[in-house]
Amino acid sequence: MWSRVLKRGQVLRLVDLEGGASVAALLYNARQPLERYNMPDTLKAQHVARLTRGYVLYSDMGRILGSIVEDTCGWHDTISGHADAGWTEKRFGRGSYQALRNDWYRNTHDNFLVELGKHGLGKRDIVPNVNFFVKVQADLEGKMTYVAGNSKPGAMVALRADSEVLVVLSNTPHPLDPSTSYASKPVALTVERGELAGPDDECRKKRPENARGFQLTEDYYAE
Repeated sequence: MWSRVLKRGQVLRLVDLEGGASVAALLYNARQPLERYNMPDTLKAQHVARLTRGYVLYSDMGRILGSIVEDTCGWHDTISGHADAGWTEKRFGRGSYQALRNDWYRNTHDNFLVELGKHGLGKRDIVPNVNFFVKVQADLEGKMTYVAGNSKPGAMVALRADSEVLVVLSNTPHPLDPSTSYASKPVALTVERGELAGPDDECRKKRPENARGFQLTEDYYAE
């Protein structure tokens, strides 16, 4: 688990070192955390059900929290949520710290709570999350299926902070992954300098709605 406040323009780069990673992410306006990532608005504004390069992550105020500016994976899940302690024990069995020490079975719900607590947030602040490197497809009846092999070794995604944003990450097995062996895949994180979106930015121009979202964001920080 990991959390950090990113300044506007900074880029968080995630690299799946071995393939098959699953990184759950939450985003909040660092100035006012009551404003946070909104999955429904992100999807309906961009007419999409998954994220990749060129798409943005909207807040519940219609502003842009972050943009995917690079992506070699191609599909990042937005609809399937994350695992909790009950699911983890049911799938993998008991894996306590007392028995396994540093190899104990963590879960994303509790990881989120630990990291959120460092920033004065808690259970009520957990919302539907993004799952980087994960592909989940839904059939015509709404049944969701985990697609194995979506992320290859070395796959990378870069998220630009378009707001001053608190990012919270958890790297534990995805709840739809059929594997019965607990294994969190290693992921490398770097925070890099970057630039704010200009008038010809790919993410700004992806949809007319995005242009309005960027304008709302820029107006907010101009105050």
